[in-house]
Amino acid sequence: MSVNSFGAKSTLEVNGQSYEIFRVDAVEGHEKLPYSLKVLLENLLRTEDGANITAEDIKALAAGAPTGEPDQEIQFTPARVIMQDFTGVACVVDLATMRQAVADLGGDADKVNPLAPAELVIDHSVIAEYFGTADALQLNTDVEYQRNLERYKLLRWAQGAFDEFKVVPPGTGIVHQVNIENLARVIFPRTVDGVLQAYPDSCVGTDSHTTMVNGLGVVGWGVGGIEAEAAMLGQPISMLIPKVVGFKLSGKLNEGVTATDMVLTITEMLREHKVVGKFVEFYGPGVSEVPLANRATIGNMSPEYGSTIAIWPIDEKTTDYLRLTGREEDQIALVEAYAKEQGLWHDAAKEPVYSEYIELDLSTVVPSIAGPKRPQDRIVLAESKPSFEESVKAYTADPAKTVPVTLADGTSFELTNGAVTVASITSCTNTSNPSVMLGAALVAKKASDLGLKPKPWVKTTVAPGSQVVTDYYEKSGLQKYLDELGFNTVGYGCVTCIGNTGPLIPEVSKAINDNDLAVTAVLSGNRNFEGRISPDVKMNYLASPPLVIVYALAGTMDIDLAKDPIGQDKDGNDVFMKDVWPTTEEIEEVVGGSISAEMYKSRYADVFAGDQRWQNLDTPEGNLFAWDEASTYIRRAPYFDGMPAEPTPVEDITGGRVLLKLGDSVTTDHISPAGSIKADSPAGKYLTDYGVARQDFNSLGSRRGNHEVMIRGTFANIRLRNQIAPGTEGGFTKDFTQADAPVTTVYEAAENYQKAGTPLVVLAGKEYGSGSSRDWAAKGTTLLGVKVVIAESYERIHRSNLIGMGVIPLQFPEGQNAETLGLDGTETFDVTGVTALNEGVTPKTLPVVATKTDGSKVEFDAVLRIDTPGERAYYLNGGILQYVLRQLLKK
Repeated sequence: MSVNSFGAKSTLEVNGQSYEIFRVDAVEGHEKLPYSLKVLLENLLRTEDGANITAEDIKALAAGAPTGEPDQEIQFTPARVIMQDFTGVACVVDLATMRQAVADLGGDADKVNPLAPAELVIDHSVIAEYFGTADALQLNTDVEYQRNLERYKLLRWAQGAFDEFKVVPPGTGIVHQVNIENLARVIFPRTVDGVLQAYPDSCVGTDSHTTMVNGLGVVGWGVGGIEAEAAMLGQPISMLIPKVVGFKLSGKLNEGVTATDMVLTITEMLREHKVVGKFVEFYGPGVSEVPLANRATIGNMSPEYGSTIAIWPIDEKTTDYLRLTGREEDQIALVEAYAKEQGLWHDAAKEPVYSEYIELDLSTVVPSIAGPKRPQDRIVLAESKPSFEESVKAYTADPAKTVPVTLADGTSFELTNGAVTVASITSCTNTSNPSVMLGAALVAKKASDLGLKPKPWVKTTVAPGSQVVTDYYEKSGLQKYLDELGFNTVGYGCVTCIGNTGPLIPEVSKAINDNDLAVTAVLSGNRNFEGRISPDVKMNYLASPPLVIVYALAGTMDIDLAKDPIGQDKDGNDVFMKDVWPTTEEIEEVVGGSISAEMYKSRYADVFAGDQRWQNLDTPEGNLFAWDEASTYIRRAPYFDGMPAEPTPVEDITGGRVLLKLGDSVTTDHISPAGSIKADSPAGKYLTDYGVARQDFNSLGSRRGNHEVMIRGTFANIRLRNQIAPGTEGGFTKDFTQADAPVTTVYEAAENYQKAGTPLVVLAGKEYGSGSSRDWAAKGTTLLGVKVVIAESYERIHRSNLIGMGVIPLQFPEGQNAETLGLDGTETFDVTGVTALNEGVTPKTLPVVATKTDGSKVEFDAVLRIDTPGERAYYLNGGILQYVLRQLLKK
């Protein structure tokens, strides 16, 4: 039932059309609110029902951004949900399983249906198997369809079976670029109960870089797939009113400095400021100096510095971008009129009241890269050579080692540590930004004109964020220069940044592995975690697209780009980076002459239809999915097997054993890899047993619709270091069910623990679960039998996902960790006080007793990170999906 306690309901007339709106100025205190909290305030006013959302909630939000520790819970209802196919397939499998479960329990399966618009973009499946040739795109697309046919049929079925569910077919672009170029409304017009409303667009997405849409002024962030499913089914997002960090911008970027340099600088600043779980909001006179594409790039990197969002207010740059990307004039008029009416239009003279403040003069930004294993580890480009020389010592005992290599075509060279073996213009972060994409193409032109080529050991790829990039490359006449350097388009998708790099040059790969070389990858991405880009590559660096091409020409990270030549011209003369680097004026000129609204209108005219191959897919019909027990891609999920209509009380944990003891910065990549499947791994053996040939293994990410593969891939990252199995690297642990505690795979040990009825514990350090918002990092954890994780600190999404899968996230007492407490992972663990949750109480701490092999005990009170009543309800039900299913059955 709708409630209107503040009399906020009103109307707005725009171009002869009347919209119902909920005015934020109806609430005292709105004037000083940050932009992002005004959006949340409107959301609460519009969804106020007197139960989940009350007048007191609205007053609490209007009181302003908290300066102390947030403690006020609100229920946020996003306007829509956006997904990519890795997480989206798993979501659809869960929804299809939920329909089956409802039917099995005698309910109406059609009740399992998205209540909020849900859009899925297939962009994670294409792998750069082929590169450096004119037909690479076509060949990679052929392989993509061949490998992913089952998954695509499932998604086609879902598009027909579920209302409000749409799929953007393969080969269109990267989800976040498609979102800002086409799907985002900025202000959402929608008929609700027969009334046309206008309200701020907002979204949650099953990819952490959903925050790219923040550049358009849209409040949106990444959630786990399980949380997204609940949002699709009408569940509000439970959250605490966040702290808001005001980031004041002044000045403008200097000549030769790119958007990527600005992003890496801001990433470093905000990581140091500690913004995990907070909103970041840009304001001040420098805002108008930042183009929309740069705003989107900065918003995109929000997960890398840990904030929930990194949002920009609506202004003329926003409406100019909407016009450029082909939005209808009536929609643009609505955006401007609504934003001005509701105080959402940026005014540099007005300064909201923020929880915290930080400031950057854009003129101080200098060219930068980041690496070799974390996006926040910024390196000033001028210091990159000594930085590399120091970093490489951690990866090899012989930094000067060289190995002779001869390619199949007879080309011979010496391969060294630090050699750039992957140079990829890839990922949503930069491939949405015309200035850096066309800047890279200009570098290619200047290099090609001088006769330069990438070094023969470099795998060179371009994966544009949308087909529009190809259009403006063609119109500018620069595509041919990229092709001449081997930077042919390999696909429209995430590719290298998510580990879909494909195989390196075979002879290069063999030399690396036979000689344990520490080679490098340079990519214009946002993720460079260990083991992510390629199993052959130990060191990964983030750089702007123009720098990616420069490094491909140089062929090594062991270079001072200000002093050392990157190659020789046709006459044998040294060529330096400055000789191929375009000026800002050159870039702006080609951008202005190459891009038009017609390109966007043409490419997105029928964005959900797909090509003939997509339309001709043999698609199942009916409201229940036809499961195939022989499938190695799509299996009915086990979460509802044997689930009673009412939840059983939760119990304390006794006799728990440590499955893994991990250090700091363990990412969701470490927990649930998305890359290649090794033949001798548990997942590889499973597929082999099912008759799948090695070349058809595909990636772990593409197999997310099959829990049997994903369980076996959990904690299987090749760079994972489990401290209770010292001397190993990868998915190994000790199995304490056996007398001599042998080292075995994590999966095999977990199987034995489950047979023995032993609950499992994971010990971890700081920033546990950072990185991509992988629901399978939590799903795999729970299916292995882990009941509790004890970490020093958590990444926001992963902590939430653990609760959503029925795992307790505990935190070591402030200033303590496994080492200071003397825990080595051989102990048995008892956690008491869990049963208090059955009584509607959420204790702040839970007593933990770790009993060592000699009988001595380590006791401490761990902080219980179930932060809201909503999270408590999810945990009591065994997970968020079980909670939603029971709510549906009650209705």
